[in-house]
Amino acid sequence: MTELRLVERLRDLLDGKKVVLSDIWGVVHNGLEAFPEACDALHRFRKNGGTVILITNAPRPADSVQRQLRKLRVSDKIYNAIVSSGDLTRLYVAAHPGRKLFWLGPERDGSIHRGLDPVLSSLEEADYIICTGLLDDETETAEDYRPMMLRARERKLPLICANPDIVVERGDRLIYCAGAIAELYRELGGEVTFYGKPHRPIYERAMELAANHAGHAITRDQVLAIGDSVRTDLAGAHGFGIDCLFVTRGIHSEEFEGIDQLDPASVRELFGHPPRALMRELKW
Repeated sequence: MTELRLVERLRDLLDGKKVVLSDIWGVVHNGLEAFPEACDALHRFRKNGGTVILITNAPRPADSVQRQLRKLRVSDKIYNAIVSSGDLTRLYVAAHPGRKLFWLGPERDGSIHRGLDPVLSSLEEADYIICTGLLDDETETAEDYRPMMLRARERKLPLICANPDIVVERGDRLIYCAGAIAELYRELGGEVTFYGKPHRPIYERAMELAANHAGHAITRDQVLAIGDSVRTDLAGAHGFGIDCLFVTRGIHSEEFEGIDQLDPASVRELFGHPPRALMRELKW
């Protein structure tokens, strides 16, 4: 497929769809404010009998994500459940009791350890690294962590990335995420495990929850993913075998100027595997 379909309404894509797996940051909110029309679209899909699973690379448990959504006045009524990369990272920590971990991330991500009683240690004594983000994502980039990652590589420490995103919107700015550090570590020859989109475990968990809420098995042709990242949302949906509605107003907004004029070669270069459809912002 090299033809791009631009749509203005979510309801035009829902024939045969029973489940929506929606990204949060960039689709439902931008970190500072919610998008009312996107929230309304998901709510209407649910009211019409659909199941909405929010699927996010947030490096925090689902209940912490929910609290953030409530602070932004996003109603619980727009979704059935939340799956976060933080949840999957917590399962890794729980499966390795007694092993020393070096946590790299801001204090606000501390909930990722809640109830796990992890053995926190210095980089020099750790058995592995959990990376939830940059210590100061307002001023730092991944390059600030090159010396630290070189020391970690020398010790051959596995790095568990709790947020594969490279960047995310915060208001009208892009800030770096844990994925930027993880990709640097991988470039340096370090061992990295990613939890979250575009990797399969988060989709498999979302499908389990969707089936539980729907009360019956869900086939992949009944699922529509929604997201704003080529690298995570679109690649993840394609790899898992589900359709994707791509929202262009997010982190790739500058690249989509004149999107309707793209030739097939440019479409392939930009997307690799084009989405089912494009929409500037999610609307019912």
